[in-house]
Amino acid sequence: MRSKINSQKAEVSEKYIKLIKSLQEDKVKINEEKISRFGSIDIDDHGYIDFPDFRFTPECCEDGLVHGCALIGRNFRRFLNEMPKYINKNSALAGCWIGNLQRYIPFGVAKEDRPSELDEIIEKYRIRQSGFAGMNHLCPDLEIGMTLGWKGLLEKVRHYREKNDPVDPDFYDGEEELLLGILEWVKAHADYAEELAEKESDPFRRQNYLEIAQANRNLTEAPPRTFREACQFLAHFQSVDRMYYVGGALGRMDMLLQPYYEKDTENGAITEEEAVWMIASLLFNDTHYAQIGGLSPAGDRETLSRISFLILEATHLLHIPSNLAVRVHQPVGDQDEAAEELLHRAVEYTIKDGNGVCYSLEKGTSEGYAKNGYPVELGRMRVKCGCNWTAIPGREYPLQDVTRINMGMALHYALEELQESKEYSIERLWELFSRHLSVMVECVKRGYDRHYEVMQRNLPEIVLNLFMHGTMERGLNCSNGGVDILNLNIDGIALATVADSFAAIEQRVIEEEKLTWERLFELLETDYADAERERLMLKNIRRFGTPDSPAEKWALRIRDKFVELCRRTPTPKHHLRIIPGLFSHGDIVMYGKELEATPNGRHAGEPISHSSEPDPGFARGIDTFSPALKANAVAKTQAGYGNSAPLHLDIDTGLLENEGGADALAALIHAHEQAGGTLINMNCVSKEKLMKAHENPQAYPDLVVRVTGYSAFFASLSKEYRQQIVDRFLAE
Repeated sequence: MRSKINSQKAEVSEKYIKLIKSLQEDKVKINEEKISRFGSIDIDDHGYIDFPDFRFTPECCEDGLVHGCALIGRNFRRFLNEMPKYINKNSALAGCWIGNLQRYIPFGVAKEDRPSELDEIIEKYRIRQSGFAGMNHLCPDLEIGMTLGWKGLLEKVRHYREKNDPVDPDFYDGEEELLLGILEWVKAHADYAEELAEKESDPFRRQNYLEIAQANRNLTEAPPRTFREACQFLAHFQSVDRMYYVGGALGRMDMLLQPYYEKDTENGAITEEEAVWMIASLLFNDTHYAQIGGLSPAGDRETLSRISFLILEATHLLHIPSNLAVRVHQPVGDQDEAAEELLHRAVEYTIKDGNGVCYSLEKGTSEGYAKNGYPVELGRMRVKCGCNWTAIPGREYPLQDVTRINMGMALHYALEELQESKEYSIERLWELFSRHLSVMVECVKRGYDRHYEVMQRNLPEIVLNLFMHGTMERGLNCSNGGVDILNLNIDGIALATVADSFAAIEQRVIEEEKLTWERLFELLETDYADAERERLMLKNIRRFGTPDSPAEKWALRIRDKFVELCRRTPTPKHHLRIIPGLFSHGDIVMYGKELEATPNGRHAGEPISHSSEPDPGFARGIDTFSPALKANAVAKTQAGYGNSAPLHLDIDTGLLENEGGADALAALIHAHEQAGGTLINMNCVSKEKLMKAHENPQAYPDLVVRVTGYSAFFASLSKEYRQQIVDRFLAE
């Protein structure tokens, strides 16, 4: 029988609350400075710190680009040595990252390696994210690094280079250069901390600088041995990983930190409140895609511990953009009540803070992944590693979040072709839609084949390779056979846009005959000019999200066709497995701008629908709790193979008072998990506050919202992105 886990809220003294609050204030100030320099920031900027005066001159190939592992490694090493050193006076850790290296170094694929034969299809269908040359959104196994340390990783690289004696040492040369750069960078931070200590008059801060210096100096010679050193190792990893390709995932953060915490608390080296502060310092460094809680691979026990609650507490106290996930599942075995307490605590903080963690759901993730032919044990090992993605730490290359197939474009060309043929029928439209969708999917598959062939010699995963099983041993990039499990993702987007369009045609043109096909084409060509009545007639049907509606049936049919196209064949040349997903990220604005008017009453250029969700406002006039309806719709339309179709809930805090608050939300989360959902993102804010912040964002600089799979300061978003969130709230 396992001992009962302490799930009590951490007792944090005013001293450490003040330190954490100061970190939050510093983060807000840093964000305001970035807004003043760059304007709005619609992506997850992950909390990098900008140094506007810093310049870097890279070493380039003859084509003016930087590609190849050795050249990337040499540039990265120089960059780490030349970039400014940083230690926040309120933090327990050293270091930061200063934005993506693409700002300073022109990474790229050599011309002869690009799939130029696909350019025509990509341009026609406006495939802005084709997968080729995409990177990251996989999960490293950081236990590799925390066991070996930076010096041990260097020794490992040198060992396998000597053992394998490759004809072309480019791969190992690049990895060695990177590690030498990291070691020099860590030492530089130790030196810098000592310099700050000499100048510091405050006894606490002086001692903190000295301890930071010692931790960093220890990390140049050995793996982390203390809790502070473990947090510092993770902070340095995250900074380096972010700078290379804005990736960044820690895996099961609580399991990584647990042994260090337990050792230090047992010997009296650390207090609980110090641990919370150090975790907050780690979160200040970066938003960190990470997970707490979850089942063992066998599914017989919960893996959370006391540190899981401390991570959640630090996230709550710091209250800045965060990408932490709580894994949710049904009770197992002799599990105590800690997992349910963790969930309720997280929901409580979400309601209190307006935003918080997201909820990674066990059943849809693990059982869905098993449908690809893997044991369910591997599915349970999948950990949140990006906005809406999961992967097996260190063992899987699941190239995710780099493809978007706008199914609205397939519908657009299908309608054009139908008009030209004059063979008007909805089944003929479906046939044409399916054919155009197939062309788009096959284009991405062919691009992935080229990706597999050329990435090692162009843009290897030079950082993450160090934390994967097999890469150093084989001398292969993780995208080129360096790991055993290779899955490539294709995301379909605009599901509701297309489903509602088919349903509107079926109802208004076919069944009711209120519009002719010719009039429909005219409305689309003129973008509903002087035809608001007809536009609203097309829009105001029983839309997707309404239970048992025709639109729901179309959504399921579209989902099934997309999944079939992705799965019926692997990539044509290298026979790589494809796993379908339904996720649009925050790109509904970008893709909407490029899409003509659609038969669901959507104007040309307006945003497309989000992931597999109904369009905002679908539940108007239905006497029920609309978040529950939305959850049901998203659960029904999951792609079903482990990649997420996330559920986004934007809930007015006033509504929660009538619906049972935290208990109601926890019940909804559990129900969605059992229905096969994979991930829930949530905002709980009063409509009044949100509207005020929309009108005057600078008056609410610390308001954090979840945009999609990532959270951000509301004030940093463009008006268009803020409008997305406002529309979702107003529609509920």
